Amino acid sequence: MKTNNILIFVSFIIVLTFPSIVDAQNNSKKFVVVLDAGHGGKDPGNLGNGYREKDIALKTVLAVGNELEKNPNIKVVYTRKTDVFIDLFIRGKIANKEKADLFVSIHCDSHTSQAYGAGTFVLGTHRNQTNFEVAKKENSVIFMEEDYEKNYAGFDPNSPESVMSILLSQEEYLDQSIQLAGLIQKNFTSKLSRKDRKVKQAGFIVLHQTVMPSVLVELGFLTNNKEGAYLNSKKGQQQMAFAIKDAILSYKSSLETNVSDYALNKNTDESDSNSFDNFTFKVQIAASSKELATKPYNFKGLSTISRLKEGSLYKYFYGSSPDYDAAKTLEKEARNKGYKSSFIVAFKEGKKVALIDALKSTTN
Repeated sequence: MKTNNILIFVSFIIVLTFPSIVDAQNNSKKFVVVLDAGHGGKDPGNLGNGYREKDIALKTVLAVGNELEKNPNIKVVYTRKTDVFIDLFIRGKIANKEKADLFVSIHCDSHTSQAYGAGTFVLGTHRNQTNFEVAKKENSVIFMEEDYEKNYAGFDPNSPESVMSILLSQEEYLDQSIQLAGLIQKNFTSKLSRKDRKVKQAGFIVLHQTVMPSVLVELGFLTNNKEGAYLNSKKGQQQMAFAIKDAILSYKSSLETNVSDYALNKNTDESDSNSFDNFTFKVQIAASSKELATKPYNFKGLSTISRLKEGSLYKYFYGSSPDYDAAKTLEKEARNKGYKSSFIVAFKEGKKVALIDALKSTTN
């Protein structure tokens, strides 16, 4: 895999940066992380240098889970804790049933060369043939499953067209998935000095089955003599597991920071108003690589739609108000229209700013 891969987005992608602050304030619900050890049972995964992917993935997953379980506010769910074969669609069902906040699938890569390095994938289109080949290897597991044609509606992992067809059905959580994937890659490279194979997109069927932020981690290449030995060692598995665990905690912390800072400002504000000095709040509902007309027929009947281009994407926002409580009402309206993962963003003098900065700036 080349190291200069960059993300390329599908033609219309609904994306999400952070979930609703209101939802995150529900402290009665633990933060649920589903950990998925790739392969298992009759499916050994790749056997580079005689190592077994299924064993390394499982040991790493259990190490990640063991650390996360030390946090009383986190519930860890495993798709498998032993050497058993689990259908890909069942893995997704487990996560969906638990209403998980995150889904993390762990694997090891292989190649005919001495390629090496760690990479993290999110669901999306392939930039090149190499990304497709990685996804094809992981997706080919479905041929070991009974009734795979029925369970996957004729999906063919060997067909790029078939893989592309699954992408638009799991769109809402792409930005969140990229956020987590970026944190994982940062830890791999900065803390462990692993070669950075970047955050990339590919059509992994196991990610397609989930309805929450989801990533697939390729820990490295078992076919590389040095890296294979490292990943097969207890030290390597523990180090990689800690890097993943720390990324998950950082992701969770970023959500909680927004909540606690808002609550603090609410408690110390002597005014009953939730207006913020020079800030305007809008509700992000969608994003697209295409420039869409900001008309109600493009946005399920919602009017007062505005548009902002960021990088290769056009982001679309519903409503506008200097009052945060009014923005929450707008968010509720958007969700009732079907934009279940819409979220509030802040602007100052026409420029998008961090929500946390706006929430810290209550007027007196």
